[in-house]
Amino acid sequence: MKFPLESSKIDHYSMKNEQCYRNIGAKNMKKVLLILADGFEEIEALGTADVLRRLGVEVVLAGLGGEFAAGAHAMKIAVDVPLAQVTGDDFDAVILPGGMPGSANLDKDPDVDRLLKQFALENKLIAAICAAPFVLAKRGLLDGKVFTMYPGFDHELGGLRYTSNPAEVSGNTVTGKGPGAVFAFARAVAEKLGLGSECAELYKGMFIE
Repeated sequence: MKFPLESSKIDHYSMKNEQCYRNIGAKNMKKVLLILADGFEEIEALGTADVLRRLGVEVVLAGLGGEFAAGAHAMKIAVDVPLAQVTGDDFDAVILPGGMPGSANLDKDPDVDRLLKQFALENKLIAAICAAPFVLAKRGLLDGKVFTMYPGFDHELGGLRYTSNPAEVSGNTVTGKGPGAVFAFARAVAEKLGLGSECAELYKGMFIE
């Protein structure tokens, strides 16, 4: 049995939230690069991208090859641009979602290496979640940093130790523990982009604690 919904309430809710997102986005001119490699964790990539886009951040999805990136759970996502065509000059941050073999594919890609070096040299925000922090660790980008990640990749860390917290912020680096930490991770990224209060407002409307 279907229950009728009061259209006036639906319209009020839609208009209120649309205006909220418009007001947030009007204040923001940030641009973020989110890199998708085949085998990426869908929740981490799309959840983070969704939150940031709701905040008015321009999120560019870059793939390692082809028009689509295949997630770890057989979801195919259209990318905006091949990573080989991207320079870091126009971006405020780069984000690496986790998942396997996605994180391993990120680690092997020369353009990922090139961009991480550029962002590090320019002290721009670098964020990684789940397994992807090992990509940063192997390049010395987590040395002296407090970070978190998905357990089980200690052999890739060169003796570095991570916390068990959902998200960590240390200098120009944001890390997240795994799929269930996506909203904590996205909030930490938003805060580093100067959108902490806007994210708190957004999360109230999304019923995220």
